[in-house]
Amino acid sequence: MKPSKPPGEIIPISFDTEHHQQGFVHSIETGAAVDGPGMRFALFVSGCQFRCLYCHNPDTWKLHNGKSYTVEAVMTELSKYASFLRIAGGLTISGGEPLMQAHFVGEIFRRAKHDLKLHTALDTQGFLAAHLDDAWFDNVDLVLLDIKQSDPVKYEALTGKPLQPTLDFAERLQKMGKPVWVRYVLIPGISDDFADVEKLADYLQPMKNVERVEVLPFHKMGENKWAELGMKYELTDTPSPTMDLVERVRDQFRQRGLFTC
Repeated sequence: MKPSKPPGEIIPISFDTEHHQQGFVHSIETGAAVDGPGMRFALFVSGCQFRCLYCHNPDTWKLHNGKSYTVEAVMTELSKYASFLRIAGGLTISGGEPLMQAHFVGEIFRRAKHDLKLHTALDTQGFLAAHLDDAWFDNVDLVLLDIKQSDPVKYEALTGKPLQPTLDFAERLQKMGKPVWVRYVLIPGISDDFADVEKLADYLQPMKNVERVEVLPFHKMGENKWAELGMKYELTDTPSPTMDLVERVRDQFRQRGLFTC
């Protein structure tokens, strides 16, 4: 019996006319404070196969909506801040979904780690990770793993993709001993069900590599982008969670001994 093919696709490696490796970048933030430890240089690459209902950057979904950058151009920009980042934080690559451009992202991580001696973090859903061997993650110090629901049916309704590849990646990271921060977006009526949170907390409890769980309150700051792109935003009438609800969910994780913020 043939092994099943990994889901989704990683785009092929790409070069410009001068044979410099290149990829597509949505934006760069040089003082990011919520994308890993300390102050980060956050590189947001374009391209994503998920269609999350609450996405605040739907303009990252299409790969070619981003601007073409060579690896050298990214490194030139990153190098400007390297001396500060070495003591204050590091590099985070997010998206979109960065693993769609795994060749481009992997080379940036390699150079950031070996040439600039920076702490590196990858913000991902892990859906495409089965396409990559363990060695690809050697230059990643921390994975910010987005787990958006514990119920497979609700997860697929929220994201348009199945949950299992993300859970497979979480278990693989545990075997690798790779530090993980789990990110959980709290949406009233979608991801706040007590039993669903309990299930996720129980799942994460034995994973000693999970350093924290970040409970992120839902917001609608990207709603205008949906309108600009001519798409219907399904969560217009969904409120942000109350602080009481946020604390209830955080306490569910804390009760399993998980550090939560």
